[in-house]
Amino acid sequence: MMLEAHNISKRYGREQWLFREANVQVKQGEAVGLLGPSGCGKSTLCRIMSGYDKEFEGKVLLDGRPLPSTGYRPIQLIFQHPERAVNPRWKVGRILSEGWQPDEELLAALDIHPAWLERWPAELSGGELQRICIARALAPQTRFFIADEMTTMLDAITQARIWKAVLGLAEQRKMGLVIVSHDRHLLNRICTRVIDFTTYQK
Repeated sequence: MMLEAHNISKRYGREQWLFREANVQVKQGEAVGLLGPSGCGKSTLCRIMSGYDKEFEGKVLLDGRPLPSTGYRPIQLIFQHPERAVNPRWKVGRILSEGWQPDEELLAALDIHPAWLERWPAELSGGELQRICIARALAPQTRFFIADEMTTMLDAITQARIWKAVLGLAEQRKMGLVIVSHDRHLLNRICTRVIDFTTYQK
């Protein structure tokens, strides 16, 4: 299975193009990095590739077909700011089990404590809530996992632990990864190849 973004261009209204004719191909089992400064359009491309943003030029294909519009999304996007990706009126346990029921092994790998599940999102730190979002997205149906600066707010030890868990599960399930970061060292270390996104700005 392959996730493909073909000649994707995006702008808002009649404003200047954010980026033009971006092309990204990700196979299952591959980790592709997107590198570039803030504001160059990396996050927007991630939203397009995961089906959240439908106003663009070009096409996104999953195994040669348009993205499914109903049911569980086989392409899961983790946002940089987890508080924007959860329902503040739901307790954490309900948020976590929204798409599936993560097992104890995954929760332990992400250092998620059972007591968190009885709390409200506002009662968790940003890093704690992000781990909930990551676990929620790693359902067995997930084929491609897009991480948009997902560990930026975490300390180095927690970052390492999360990446170890995600990369291990990706290898086990043959998931494709798209990893957005400003950190070239991180991308070079965990990705099979890295795309310099500034080449698509015109």
